[in-house]
Amino acid sequence: MKKQRQKHKPAGHRYTTLKQLCNLIPGHMVSNLAKKHGVDIQSRTYTPWSHVVSLLYAHFAHALGLNDVCDALQMNAAALSTIRGAVPPSRNNLSHANKIRSADMAEELYWNMMKHLMDTVPGFAKGKVRRGYLRRFSKTIHVLDSTTIQLVANSMEWAKHRRRKAAAKCHLRLDLQSFLPRCAIIDTAKHHDSTMTQSLCADLKPGEIAVFDKAYNKFKHLFGLTERGVWWVGRAKDNMQYKVVRTLETTGHKRILRNEVIEMVVEASRKAYPCELRRVVALVEVNGKEVEIAFITNHLEWSAWTVAELYR
Repeated sequence: MKKQRQKHKPAGHRYTTLKQLCNLIPGHMVSNLAKKHGVDIQSRTYTPWSHVVSLLYAHFAHALGLNDVCDALQMNAAALSTIRGAVPPSRNNLSHANKIRSADMAEELYWNMMKHLMDTVPGFAKGKVRRGYLRRFSKTIHVLDSTTIQLVANSMEWAKHRRRKAAAKCHLRLDLQSFLPRCAIIDTAKHHDSTMTQSLCADLKPGEIAVFDKAYNKFKHLFGLTERGVWWVGRAKDNMQYKVVRTLETTGHKRILRNEVIEMVVEASRKAYPCELRRVVALVEVNGKEVEIAFITNHLEWSAWTVAELYR
């Protein structure tokens, strides 16, 4: 007779998950930031701490609007009050606070909390998430990408995208080791991604690696990264004009189709990037199908499959 496996249930806790999350924030941090950014003088009944707790709940519960946040917190006002005296907001209070209070406070709270956790919790943001060829990299790998956020046109005048549509675009640089954002820029959706590359990569350190899509290819910026000692891997544009300087070995990998050192032939591109580049063409699995993709990089010594793995 087979012995049935006993299902293990997670241990209970006397505090709500939201309270456990909020307890990680040092008691002085929010009040100090509120004074620094002038948020405390804009607050009367709805304190900066209550606002932070409400926003954390909204994110944690995947709330879709004011009603979701305010109704849920009103129904759990007693439990909410145990989180350092936080109070549930009315719809008007939350809407008004989101509108007039400085977003700089929330941004600085994020970075301060990241530093606090990295200093006090061993192993935080240092997870081993790399696999295969990428395990040998000790330097940080950054991924650059963007997403368009659809908005309501009549309430977001600054974000007009088309005549009857509004949209904002979030440009993000993600640490591939910790999966935590290192830089985020929110702007109107009408600007091309390449205009944000310099800002996203401003604080990359020598030896670190940036990986990005073809939309972020801007040769002047890429040459600047090379001069700073930053390695990068990107998708090659379909209309990129180049000449092959020499062909490198593919090391017999069946998915590597070409491995070449190239130079730009268009005068403007050659002036923007006067050095040699590496071009690797590989078969990469996308949505269950193998697709031929061309990559470019400023690193001439990695194996061709390492270049493809970094992007994949």
